Amino acid sequence: MVYFVGAGTGAVDLITVRGMRLLEQADVIIYTGSLVNPKLLTYARKDCEIHNSAKLTLEEVIQIISDAENEGKTTVRLHTGEPSIYGAVREQMDELDVLGISYESCPGVSACFGAAASLNLEYTLPGISQSLIITRMEGRTKVPDRESIKSFAAHKASMAIYLSAGMIRELSKQLIEGGYKETTPAALVYKATWAEEEAYLCTIETLYDVSVAHRITKTALILVGDAIAHQHYSKSRLYAPDFSTEYRKRKEFLRR
Repeated sequence: MVYFVGAGTGAVDLITVRGMRLLEQADVIIYTGSLVNPKLLTYARKDCEIHNSAKLTLEEVIQIISDAENEGKTTVRLHTGEPSIYGAVREQMDELDVLGISYESCPGVSACFGAAASLNLEYTLPGISQSLIITRMEGRTKVPDRESIKSFAAHKASMAIYLSAGMIRELSKQLIEGGYKETTPAALVYKATWAEEEAYLCTIETLYDVSVAHRITKTALILVGDAIAHQHYSKSRLYAPDFSTEYRKRKEFLRR
């Protein structure tokens, strides 16, 4: 059996309880060494066979899994964050389908949620934004034209931009051309929830200068949107005294 496990945002104790238990039970662990916190491997048994996939091709990863399966072993494929976001897991699953190898997924906490926790943010503030766009700049991996930074910027929603820390000058340009103001709040979060985390609040206009000043060119998340400043928003109607729900009746106030 193969388990695709999300390692979480970086902090060792932010992996799910299920993910931790799967690591403890695994006979073989293949982890994304370029991004996963290696301290998570302390959950593994001493006799566990461990492989760093940063040094492997897709074919080599599948071969390790296939060999383990033939020996009746349990494999954990440990991916950074939440595997369904930029995890390249579907191609592995397709290969396992061809081989008739069973697998399951265990979710993890993605970096944008770790960054929000570090900055005490709410992305969906009433009256400001009710959407979070998770996206990336086009690099070696192409992005469909309809999903360009510029096209998404037109919505002026909260945005979490992955895999783009080395292209911030162009990113800022596209955000502004798409519709955000230069003064729109932004944040640059390096290694969210890791011990070495760095987080800087700024604006779209100053994002590049902040990245240069702190020498951040990779392993960082860019957050954009008015929700980051958490100002001028409306309170949630859910807790308003004159709002009824399935669990609470509206409260009537006597006028004096």
